[in-house]
Amino acid sequence: PSVPSRHGAVKAEDTFKTSPFHLDLWFYFTLQNWVLDFGRPIAMIILPLEWFPLNKPSAGDYFHMAYNVITPFLLLKLIERSPKTLPRSMVYVSIITFVMGASIHLVGDSVNHRLIFSGYQHHLSVRENPIIRNLKPETLIDSFELLYYYDEYLGHSMWYIPFFLILFIYFTGCFTPAAEQSRMPLAALLLVGPSSLYYWYLVTEGQIFILYIFTFFAMMALVMHQRRKGLVLDSNGLFLFLSFIITLLLIAAWVGWLWNDKTLRKKYPGVIYIPEPWAFYTLHMNNLHAAKDG
Repeated sequence: PSVPSRHGAVKAEDTFKTSPFHLDLWFYFTLQNWVLDFGRPIAMIILPLEWFPLNKPSAGDYFHMAYNVITPFLLLKLIERSPKTLPRSMVYVSIITFVMGASIHLVGDSVNHRLIFSGYQHHLSVRENPIIRNLKPETLIDSFELLYYYDEYLGHSMWYIPFFLILFIYFTGCFTPAAEQSRMPLAALLLVGPSSLYYWYLVTEGQIFILYIFTFFAMMALVMHQRRKGLVLDSNGLFLFLSFIITLLLIAAWVGWLWNDKTLRKKYPGVIYIPEPWAFYTLHMNNLHAAKDG
């Protein structure tokens, strides 16, 4: 049956529509991810502290605000270009949850990153940090742990679960019976590297390996299922799938490199050991306080 909505119920004929590689959307998506997400803490450290006092939003916070507006817009545009009509309600709820989670993270991340200027060390837990454990009254430590929970757990969950869900929903429409459509143009090949590297940062810094690997396994299962029907990935689906494969290789290399780091091992106990790049930075590469003292 025909449904007037662009994101309504799936129609049978949509399965066989194809779309060209979305160079503009994938380029903007990758660029804003690198600048507005990865670049947030870098901008906060590089720019002079006098420009953004510690009791005011930092440059990274403004980057985060822009990210919270631009990313859901690009995700909606990506969904609109799917050759397959997709479930409207799921898309809308995912976008709303994404914005709420990213906004919660904005506040917690802003305070946590600004604590670095006071000597906070991200490779240590909240209670093990020298500037936290001596606070009086001790209930203040509970407040900082609550802030950390909003930043690292609740904010990340409400941000990343709908993010990966939307990517997977879009991925379900990236299949075609035409083998010639399953080819990536040169522009796509050039974007795979930066895209994969960003997903590596997202998974490691966000501590969302389980969410990522389940999404990747779901993609792989869908590819095998559709192949039995004679369908293959189009250029957009191939780009996304290849980005996830390279991301997995980068994560494996990262974990292998830091496998014997005793300090990070203590920070990230358990079976799944994937250190955060920011924790690695504060442990091994942070010259910020030395520069300030100088």
